[in-house]
Amino acid sequence: MGFCGEGVRVFPMLGCRLKRRNLIRLTSWKWEVGKMIRRLSLPGMLLLVCCSAVGAQKNPFLGKWDITATTAKESYPYWLEVKEENGRLVGYFLNRTGGVRKLAEIAVEGQELVFSTGASRPNAPKPVHRAHIDKSKLIGELTAGTEKIPWVGVRPPKWGNYNANAAHRFGKTISLFNGKDLSGWRFQFSDKPSGWSVVDGMLTNHENVNNIISQQKFKDFKLVVEYKVENKSNSGLYLRGRYELQVLDDAGTEPNVSSHMAIYSRVPPAINASKPAGEWQTAEVTLVGNRVTVVLNGQKVHDNVVIDGITGGALDSDEGAPGPIMIQGDHSRIWVRKVVVTPIL
Repeated sequence: MGFCGEGVRVFPMLGCRLKRRNLIRLTSWKWEVGKMIRRLSLPGMLLLVCCSAVGAQKNPFLGKWDITATTAKESYPYWLEVKEENGRLVGYFLNRTGGVRKLAEIAVEGQELVFSTGASRPNAPKPVHRAHIDKSKLIGELTAGTEKIPWVGVRPPKWGNYNANAAHRFGKTISLFNGKDLSGWRFQFSDKPSGWSVVDGMLTNHENVNNIISQQKFKDFKLVVEYKVENKSNSGLYLRGRYELQVLDDAGTEPNVSSHMAIYSRVPPAINASKPAGEWQTAEVTLVGNRVTVVLNGQKVHDNVVIDGITGGALDSDEGAPGPIMIQGDHSRIWVRKVVVTPIL
């Protein structure tokens, strides 16, 4: 017996004819399909690319925004982060004071982002923010009753791969407090008394007075501050005037985002390293880009931690710029005997 085609025996001849007929049909089908692909390949590819691009488009409001609100009297910062969690739009907002809070309401209506923190107290008007994208900026307005406050949001810096623990090259050490007077310092609020003085070589304040700010500004640096607080005292050290390290009388308590040396409302200290009220304490801080390492009383409480954004009470939201050292004075009393900054080159 011979063979017909590939592996098909000549006998019976019917099988051979069927095989040949199927091969002809298969070849004809392949040719037609190839012709269709050749005709449609370019438009089809374009359609695929377009569809993929549309599918890949993200909500333009997603991400973080550094915001500056402006009134007739002043400018002040907000901070916003918009996310998608489990298929739902959520937002986190920082008002000019306080901590980061999850938004009570957030939605996209047409070309606008609309959100609210919810009423701050019973019978108070609900604050509503409406914003739209204009080029790379988020242009918004807060409405609360009859009050309207315009604001502008920009993206935060594209931080590099910073490391606060790296082997840095340091500049000349600068002592911001001379132990004698308030030289080199200014106050945040011009309409409030300073409330600060130098007593027995210590920089100190009365309760609920002004915040004190260094005249000099810094970008990356090492900061050493020696201070003490009284019973139940609450203060803060602001890095670049934007990121608060909480100062609090809380020895022996469990760490949280409001604890002593917390990055306020954002990152708790790894451990509670606080000393009791009335004892001198030392904070050693290294800030590089958006990374910070903090050693409190010889114990590391933050280890190259990422700072996600400004904290309540920040002087501004210009995160990429150098900024001053600010000591909070509008809460409780604090005594400071050393404030030394060494710039990182």
